[in-house]
Amino acid sequence: MKHLHRRAALRALGAGALLASAGTFGCTPRSRTQLKVILNWRYQGPHGWFFLAQDRGYFTAENLDVAFDQGDGSAAAVPKVASGAYDLGFGDINATIELAAQHPEDAPVGVYMLYNNTPFAIAVRADGNIRTPRDLEGRNLGGPANDGALKLFPIFCERANIDPSTVEVTILQPNLREQMLLGGQVDGVFGYQTTIRFGVLGLGANPETQIRWIKYADYGLDLYSNAIIASQRLVQEDPRVIRGFLRALNRGVRDTIADPVAAVAAVRRREPLINEELELQRLRATFGEMNNPEITQIGLGDVLDDRLQRSIATIAASANLANPPQLRQVFNRDFLPPLSERLRSLV
Repeated sequence: MKHLHRRAALRALGAGALLASAGTFGCTPRSRTQLKVILNWRYQGPHGWFFLAQDRGYFTAENLDVAFDQGDGSAAAVPKVASGAYDLGFGDINATIELAAQHPEDAPVGVYMLYNNTPFAIAVRADGNIRTPRDLEGRNLGGPANDGALKLFPIFCERANIDPSTVEVTILQPNLREQMLLGGQVDGVFGYQTTIRFGVLGLGANPETQIRWIKYADYGLDLYSNAIIASQRLVQEDPRVIRGFLRALNRGVRDTIADPVAAVAAVRRREPLINEELELQRLRATFGEMNNPEITQIGLGDVLDDRLQRSIATIAASANLANPPQLRQVFNRDFLPPLSERLRSLV
């Protein structure tokens, strides 16, 4: 990032050069810090808080110039931030746990939890005979390669006492997931419950009558999900930037809860072809994936240490991680806005 390179250069010049630079530039405005942020998916209603914050000048007020890119899965955001391609991401904290165990020097760190509930599910057709996890044995399930529910399927199998070797998994394009399920080309699909539900609606089908859900949370997987994750470089070299980004985002989240219509309109300004009514429904449904009762105590953005510690232990055991990460390697609350400024309810 431009500001980090400049700071490093200034340090190398020594005290005299620093004073000279201060004299030269002290009266001019600071250039904005440029940030690249990778989202979890293509632009949809639940991204409204990012764009509402941007359109209302909240990032600019923090001296930030933020560029958002569409993603291809919540788990995929994690290695993209770890590689240095992005400064921040909206990604799956469970994928962060696994990477932190394997490559602690590169793994990003969660800094603001948005999804305090477990949205992972397997969707099957309601007119079929798959009713329990055991019925998945011998079946063909499909999902995008970087889908969080697919990544966690081995853990789900362990908890639900099914043999994953009996399940065939087909990697499919994200835009074909619901179509292939309804068309019978796969027996079930992995994903976030809200994402699949509205994908089915978008095809003109009725998820309430045509889809049956096998939810990970019903089988003991009490996991956190999507969070803002920050690169190691940003954490170590410029925490001020993270704090500024989260202040702006937090304002965008508050505005989105207060006026979801305005948030979806902000998404439409980036993606004119969206169905605004459908995305408004999707956004409101997403509030349920965020609104765990614990936020009345800790506020949106934070986590309960003991609950996250259990998640780390669960994933470490299932993935046979030799060196499970410490809590602070996975989530660092030092950058959060004060509790008084964060939401304690989403209803």
